[in-house]
Amino acid sequence: MPRAQPKKPWQDIAKEAQNYRDESIAQVEPKLPELPDRLPECVVNIPAQILTPEEREITETPTEVLLELLASGGHTAVTVITAFLRRAALAQKLLLSERALARAKYLDAYFQKHNRPFGPLHGLPISVKEQIGMKGLKLCAGYVAWWGKTAEEDAHLLKILWRAGAVFHARTTEPQTMMHLETDSNLWGVTVNPYNVNLSAGGSSGGEGALISLMGSCLGIGTDIGGSIRVPAAHNGIYGFKPTAFRIPTAGWSSTAPSADTIPSVIGPLSTSIAGISLFMRTIIAARPWLIEPSLIPLPWSPMQISKNQDLKIGVMWHDGVVTPHPPITRALKMLVDRLKHLPNIEVVEFPAYLHDEAWAILSSLYFTDGGKSNLATIATSGEPILPLTELIIQSNPCVRKLTMQQLGYWEEEREEYRTEYAKVWNGTGTHREVLDDDNGSEEPRRTMDVLLCAASPGVAPRHNTSKYWSYTAQWNLLDFPAVVFPVGKVDQSLDALEPGHRHEPLSDLDADNWDLYDPELSHNLPISLQLVARRFEDEKLLAILEYISQEIKLPLT
Repeated sequence: MPRAQPKKPWQDIAKEAQNYRDESIAQVEPKLPELPDRLPECVVNIPAQILTPEEREITETPTEVLLELLASGGHTAVTVITAFLRRAALAQKLLLSERALARAKYLDAYFQKHNRPFGPLHGLPISVKEQIGMKGLKLCAGYVAWWGKTAEEDAHLLKILWRAGAVFHARTTEPQTMMHLETDSNLWGVTVNPYNVNLSAGGSSGGEGALISLMGSCLGIGTDIGGSIRVPAAHNGIYGFKPTAFRIPTAGWSSTAPSADTIPSVIGPLSTSIAGISLFMRTIIAARPWLIEPSLIPLPWSPMQISKNQDLKIGVMWHDGVVTPHPPITRALKMLVDRLKHLPNIEVVEFPAYLHDEAWAILSSLYFTDGGKSNLATIATSGEPILPLTELIIQSNPCVRKLTMQQLGYWEEEREEYRTEYAKVWNGTGTHREVLDDDNGSEEPRRTMDVLLCAASPGVAPRHNTSKYWSYTAQWNLLDFPAVVFPVGKVDQSLDALEPGHRHEPLSDLDADNWDLYDPELSHNLPISLQLVARRFEDEKLLAILEYISQEIKLPLT
């Protein structure tokens, strides 16, 4: 009887994965020069020193402008893809050079033969988080044990984008378990922030955040169950959008999470522009994906445009009642609110957070309904070590435990009751009128706030393994509200320094812990981002309002 083959050490599997990545980078033509062993802490300017002027121009062109150039024949798909592959290679991402160039050549041949673009995304480079399946390629979701797992077909979402003419040129990293606000795994290592490689790129879509920040992609695809699109967007100074659940197809991604609908995870875009975000949403929903994936809501995309004659009410939440944002975040909020108050059609109202600590208790009770058993079992299969932020969110989280059917029902009832209570608080921002034909004499809310402005994170990009507070983003996953993150400015250590003798009065122990992380000198020149939130299924309205205020007050501010 043949002997069973010994299990390969996890370190050998990780080395195999990293060699695979390195080989994909080595395929890029023309070859890139060797980078020095010691790079500066901020690497955002490295591409400009290495790429050609044409490559820099192409990769730094806004998504919507680049698409126009591709559609008109101003650039060939091969020229564009080659430029983005070389820039992405500098960001050390897993590249799809052979596939991408073959696709670009096909699109160029189509354009030459038919004198028109293949589809609405003709030749547009799109990067994809590795969690989202691509036929014949690995589907690891940050686990060493899943290195041998491959996708049998493209994810539903990718099929739609492919039919629209997109080119997938890069796959990006995610963390162990997918449940970190950092992007670190034993398989790929740590994804760092381009503005300071000693700091976090956010997570779990931090590979997308870092790549797009370095302009190695202009439009990327991430996932979000607690901030995984928005935190990387915030830390890297780009745009990131979490749509309302069940609008964008998710079939074909990889996850261990059981009972996923308790807190639905979503797929959404990250981009260098608001227009890129809208383009993604419009293209996907125009394909009517609910005909293939029946769990989706059959709601067409209805773009809006805000005019100066349209009154808007914008709420501002200075803090969530648990953790006070660091000075740069508060300064950005104040600056933006001051500018908004000078727009004649905008009314700004204060919005007090409603029991966000209780919201986290509900969230973290529903994230791992099996007590994290499936996640930890997958980790144990390979023998890879449990990383600190995995230990934090599962093993040290007092709310994580295996739920009985009765306990699961209890927490789902708590979730729905909280959503109802929050709706009342939101409705309280408006005036009310009596509904005359209602026998109960109930009131209909009128002129409630249109969107809420708040922090996207309690601080800018932090040191590695210190991203522990989820609630500024996860709150909106619990409520299933759409939320978009956008860049506002940069940290200035002179403006954002603490006053001599300043003593912070913490709102909680979590606040005290977060305040200890603040270092204005370390944070100098890092991106500051904020978040806009709307009610369920008001995705189009949310993006329209962000576009309007961006144009009117010239975002980013600094």
